[in-house]
Amino acid sequence: MPFNVALTGLRAANTDLEVTGNNIANASTTGFKQSRAEFGDIYSSSFLSTGSARAGDGVRVQSISQQFSQGAISITENGLDLAIDGEGFFVLNDGGAQTFSRAGVTRVDKDGYVVNNTGARLQGFPADEDGAVGGVLSDLRVDESALAPKRTTEVQAVINLDASDDILVERGNAIATNTAIIGTPNAGPAGSPAVNGYPGQALMITQADGTTQPLFIAPNTSADAISSQLSGVRNIDSTAIAQARLTSAGYNNASGNMGILIDGVAFNGYSDLTQLGNAINASPTLVGVSAVLVGPAPTGGNPDTRDLVLTKDRGSDLNFAINGPANGDSFEIAEVPADSIQNNQALPAPVTPRTLQVGGNEVATVGGRVQLNLSGGVTIVDNTAAYNTANPPPAAQSTNNGLVSDFTGAPFVNNVFDPSEERTYNYATSSTVYDSLGNSHVLTKFFVKEAQTETSPDNLWTMYVQIDNADVGDPLVAGGAATRAAYSLVFNEDGSFNEVESDEVLISNWTPLDAEGAPNGAVGPINVINGGVLPIPTPPNSSNFQIDVAEFTQYGSDFSVNDLQQNGSTTGRLVGLDVAQSGEIFARYTNGESRVLGIVALASFNDTQGLAPVGDTAWVETFKSGNPVIGAPGTAQLGGIRASALEESNVDLSQELVGLILAQRNYQANAKTIETANAITQTIINLR
Repeated sequence: MPFNVALTGLRAANTDLEVTGNNIANASTTGFKQSRAEFGDIYSSSFLSTGSARAGDGVRVQSISQQFSQGAISITENGLDLAIDGEGFFVLNDGGAQTFSRAGVTRVDKDGYVVNNTGARLQGFPADEDGAVGGVLSDLRVDESALAPKRTTEVQAVINLDASDDILVERGNAIATNTAIIGTPNAGPAGSPAVNGYPGQALMITQADGTTQPLFIAPNTSADAISSQLSGVRNIDSTAIAQARLTSAGYNNASGNMGILIDGVAFNGYSDLTQLGNAINASPTLVGVSAVLVGPAPTGGNPDTRDLVLTKDRGSDLNFAINGPANGDSFEIAEVPADSIQNNQALPAPVTPRTLQVGGNEVATVGGRVQLNLSGGVTIVDNTAAYNTANPPPAAQSTNNGLVSDFTGAPFVNNVFDPSEERTYNYATSSTVYDSLGNSHVLTKFFVKEAQTETSPDNLWTMYVQIDNADVGDPLVAGGAATRAAYSLVFNEDGSFNEVESDEVLISNWTPLDAEGAPNGAVGPINVINGGVLPIPTPPNSSNFQIDVAEFTQYGSDFSVNDLQQNGSTTGRLVGLDVAQSGEIFARYTNGESRVLGIVALASFNDTQGLAPVGDTAWVETFKSGNPVIGAPGTAQLGGIRASALEESNVDLSQELVGLILAQRNYQANAKTIETANAITQTIINLR
């Protein structure tokens, strides 16, 4: 009957209108997937008859299938808005029932669970407190409690030390001139040229590379000139100073108007050495000479027995003469032994004093002392014999009477490392470390390039370590004071780090202190002698930590800190959540730390058309869909996660409006079929 055929068409058109209307209604629903009505024709048949010329019995709805094509992804400002870019569904726990959705509108509820708008909990793979993610599917939960502090157990650094940098420390031998003849008064007749009486001497200087250089010091050469000669030689640093004293015992101004000439400058009528010293220091003419009284000050009205010491820092000769006016006036000049001036201590008794008196017709000259600092392996020997052979005496003198008689000297080290003196180290860098209470402290590493010696390797640097400007080296004796923590860093010829010859860097004597310098209550150290070792045990049981220097280099480029990390932290509050494309949920804290809370789970199905929609943009599995395959985003066929984004509906409104017109036309056409069939029926009835 045409009525029945038309009725099936009306029902099919109505279903098409319902599907299209539902698509249009959800055009703005996040994660919605459009549906499509699928139809099939109807033919009646019997067991033995399937005629080939049948009119058909109408139409039926075969299926209403959803189209799981990718929807457009829009950006939002909510960090927990999630969109799936590719295949897969979010896995939800809806009151114990497992559902699946493409809508990623999520938030954190009062219990810390990540939920959607209906309260269904987002599921994934939670991580433990160390950030290790397991494989057990569970509800994802954000722990909003403060992050506990974590003590530093390792500092990792990637640093380049400039191979062309200078060696700052100076090591060598200090040699002084012969005290038997240097700095002693030398007398001569009045009116003659003033000379210091120093003999000449020939020296042979040999550098560490074997090169030699002869040097001759002429007789009566002043100390400042000698120093200038020697300082012109490589690896020799020389200084000069001239000192002489007027003894209190030998100062006799009998006339009350005794005149003294010092370097040609007259000082007349000074009754004692105090007045004379003040006049010398106030003189605008006697340049470069200073005077000071040396010895214990007088007490209880006792006479002043202090000697007057005159000093010329440049080291040129000091010349003395007496200038009358009466017989009986005199003063005594004597040597000043090196390092003999001590606070309130009397000078040693003169060894070679010289008295100048009226009528004596003498002048006296006191030459200066010379200090030689030899470095870089340079040596000096007397070459007088060879020089005398080529230049007969008195051009030179023998070794015994030479200006220099001790060619070994005393070892010295200058510019030794001092953390308060920047000129004593090549580089320094600081970073923050944390104690067990989460208190921050400043770790400073100083780098000093070392010279090559017979006992030290090539390419050697020393790294010194301080924390909060305090030494942290293990004590020499149990319970003793901290020593300076120093570690040898050795590099290969290609600039790479030599782990075999270098020290392992274990900080094993750090007691965390407060601002007042008292222990702050945090866990203290375990010295090496008490069992402090590497690697640091887990969990840590002390303040010990390691500095990993394996990535250090020594290239011919500028000093650079390419990376500097440490694994400690102070306490922190949760300030935000981030979700990576691979699904990891990171918690960010006020202390700058981030921690993995878990990974969002995604599910896929062999037949997504078999999923059953249950409302709220969610589906449940059915026998037809098959069991879900659950994994991490980006694995297998699963898509990735985009945070701060949502997947829009995949409904095409233009297409749906066209479909609406077509459904309306089909409905009207089927209604017309009924109208026509009704007219035909009326015609048949009217045949009576």
